[in-house]
Formats: sequence, C-alpha cells, structure tokens
Amino acid sequence: MALHFRKLGSFLSSTHKSRVFLVSRPVSKFLDTPRQFSTSQTLFDPTTVSQNPEEEFVKKNDVDFLQWHNGGGMFHKSALIDPTAVIEITALIHPEAVVGPNVQVGAGAVIGPAVTVGQSTKIGYNVALTNCTIGDYCIIHNGACIGQDGFGFFVNEQGQMVKKPQNLKARIGNHVEIGAHTCIDRGSWRDTTIGDNTKIDNLVQIGHNVVIGQYCILCGQVGIAGSVTIEDYVTFGGKAAAKDHVRIVSQVRLAANSCVTKDITEPGDYAGFPAVPVHEWRRQVVALRQKNNNK
Repeated sequence: MALHFRKLGSFLSSTHKSRVFLVSRPVSKFLDTPRQFSTSQTLFDPTTVSQNPEEEFVKKNDVDFLQWHNGGGMFHKSALIDPTAVIEITALIHPEAVVGPNVQVGAGAVIGPAVTVGQSTKIGYNVALTNCTIGDYCIIHNGACIGQDGFGFFVNEQGQMVKKPQNLKARIGNHVEIGAHTCIDRGSWRDTTIGDNTKIDNLVQIGHNVVIGQYCILCGQVGIAGSVTIEDYVTFGGKAAAKDHVRIVSQVRLAANSCVTKDITEPGDYAGFPAVPVHEWRRQVVALRQKNNNK
C-alpha cells in the first residue's frame, strides 16, 4: 500500500484540525512488522480451541461415538437410528436411543440414553430430551427440555433439605407440538403424560406426574403444578395455572390469568383466581366495579 500515515495524518490535520501520530513508514511495512510481547504475557492460540465440540467430547469420553452420515451429528454406536433420519452437526445421540424414520434432529439438540423418538418427528435446535419417549409426527421447538427431574424436596428430621427420587419418565403422544423453551418434568410416582394431538405453546411449565389428555391446548406461560390430571379437550389461556393434585374434566376452557385451586367437575368456561364459572366471575367483576364507583 502506497499510502503513508504521514499523508493520512496531514489530511486529517487539515480537515479536522486534530492531532495524530505520524509514522514515516508505509502502512504495509507497519502491518508486516511483528509485535513484541514479554514472556509474561499469555497469547491466544486458536489451535488449542476445539473447532468441533462433539469431536472433542468423543476423544475425551467415549470412542464409541461416531459421525452420522446424514447431517454430520454424533451418535453412539449402540443407538438405533433409521437411515432416513437427519442429525445435524453438533447434535448428539446417546447410547441405546431409538430414532425413527424421517426424524429431523436440529443442531445442538441432545437425545439422551434410551430415549425413543417416533417417525417423522421434528426436533428443533438445542432441544434436550432425557428419560422420555416421543411419539410420531411431533414438533418440538427450539430449546424445549423434556424428561428432566421434577421439583420435589422435603425437610428431614435433622432439618436438612432432601431431594425426592424422580425415577420415572415423560411420555409424549403422537401429533403433539411443544413450543420453544417449554419444560416437561419426568414423573416420580407416575409417568408424566401428554396425550395425542395436544398443542403446547412457548414457555410452558408442566410439573412431574402431570397427565394431560388428548386435543388439549396450553397457551404461552401456562404453569401446571405436579400431579395434576387434565382430561381431553381442555384449553388453558395465557398465563393460566393449576395447583398441584387437582383434576379438570373434559371440555373445560380457562380464561387467561385464571388459576385452578380445586377440582373442576363440570365442563364449561372458567375464569378468575380462584377459577369459577365464567358467568359467576363476570358478576364478581361487575360487583367490584360498582363497589369502587360508590366510594
């Protein structure tokens, strides 16, 4: 490069009236000159950083992991994977997992030991599946976590916090869709179960031992506490919730922000905290408004 810093400095000085440091050598010579470091400085060496974390995992942990031919992901040789499955690079399939025909596993996803994924299911980026079975034709969006331990603790006689065993599974039916960053815990005394054709939005929490029937809809930020039983065709509006151990019969619709605190035994629409039949909730709202207006 023919341009010198002296010329560039003169231009800047004349244009912007600013002071610059002048160098008498061409820029090319300046850039080609090696920088000097003291022996006490630590230099970044890119060769020490693994370009493929999955390959590094293989080298350090288990030589029985291999690269899948269709997508470049890694899998354990004991896993049963249909040849039509796509496992994208950086995805990882653990020992004894079963992956059915036409399954797509996105980059960064992890399918844990002995997990089963049914045919034509799509698993998004960074999904974590452990201690679970996934049915056919499901869609699991990015970042969802299924099969991790539920939240169960108690204080023993010595005053110590003790974790309750969480040893069962989460079972997802067929044609289920699970939104991004939704969490479904595995069971402790019964399997957590999601029925066929149920649709779950983003950021939903489903606790351990929950049983949800078929054709249910759970909108964003719904929270279902542990051991709840939800029958078929139940709809939860956004941010609706259910306390632990309640039962909700079929064909119930819950308005947004409502909370189920006791069993619902009759089909219909419910709203409020605690959730009551919607016509009763409306009367409560009108009465409260009138009371406030009379103050």
